[in-house]
Amino acid sequence: MNTLNLVVVTAGLSVPSSTRLLADRLAEATARDLRAAGREVDVRVVELRGLARDIADNLVTGFPPPALRDAVRAVEEADGLIAVTPIFSASYSGLFKSFVDVLDRDALTGKPVLIAATGGTARHSLALEHALRPLFSYLRAAVVPTAVFAASEDWGADGGGDGSLAGRIARAAGELAESLAGRPATPRTRPTEQVVPFARQLAALRAH
Repeated sequence: MNTLNLVVVTAGLSVPSSTRLLADRLAEATARDLRAAGREVDVRVVELRGLARDIADNLVTGFPPPALRDAVRAVEEADGLIAVTPIFSASYSGLFKSFVDVLDRDALTGKPVLIAATGGTARHSLALEHALRPLFSYLRAAVVPTAVFAASEDWGADGGGDGSLAGRIARAAGELAESLAGRPATPRTRPTEQVVPFARQLAALRAH
């Protein structure tokens, strides 16, 4: 079997970011479990913070800049996805949702996805189930059962038990690895991009 392609989308805004830290730990645990199962895996991290302007431009113009186009293609061609967002106002961040909005509506159909989030208090953990999971279910992704939420206090009190952050990471990563281990790797195809004449692009914009 060919090497699997695991893409990690993280919507953290600060540097350093607890959202990126959680994303890295989930990716490391998933890759470790896959290699233990005899599968090779390449991990790519897509940080939305650096794509914020490109995402906004794409939403307005409908034309993704090269860096955003590359990130979208990476998600579309991924065998599995880890999606991590900070929680703002009891839901995923606007940057995270805006990136999801630029994806093709069929891009995640049947794709194994692990969802995770960070927040200041454990009270926000329900956002995983009432906001994030329904979003990916609507996109027909195959979301693994365990979602991982990391509150501020989780980072300093990680005892390693099953209910701890380390335990939840291990369980969720194991579920994602199990769903990927038996899958053939998705062929990496890069279709030739069709060049649309500028006059036709302007005509399409006027029609809207």
